Amino acid sequence: MSKVERFEDLIAWQKARILTRDIYQVTQQGAFARDFGLSGQIQRAAVSIMSNIAEGFERSYLGEFHQFLSIAKSSCAELRSQLYVALDVGYLDQVKFNQLLNQAEEVGKIIGGLRISVSKQKHQKNSAPITKEKC
Repeated sequence: MSKVERFEDLIAWQKARILTRDIYQVTQQGAFARDFGLSGQIQRAAVSIMSNIAEGFERSYLGEFHQFLSIAKSSCAELRSQLYVALDVGYLDQVKFNQLLNQAEEVGKIIGGLRISVSKQKHQKNSAPITKEKC
């Protein structure tokens, strides 16, 4: 296992970045692009996932990182819910919906696993400041 020194090294952040790119691509096409409310909201949810992973990683305590991971996971659920709206109103076909939903579910599972790992470290170290070796 390689040492994680930057948030960019986290698989959760890397996958969230790809998901965000893919969300931006679909929301800039056709009728989806003209629905400023839904397209903006789903874009913000996607950006929130990767941003909260990054911000949490840079915090001083594992407890804070855990909290930001919880927020990122919640944003992932928000994004999944919005994908259903996009499918239901015809902005996404079933194939694209399935692809994005699968990506979002994978990101959510990875964040969940990372959150569990951080929680274990937090309890072992009693909320000690984060060092490069802990992440």
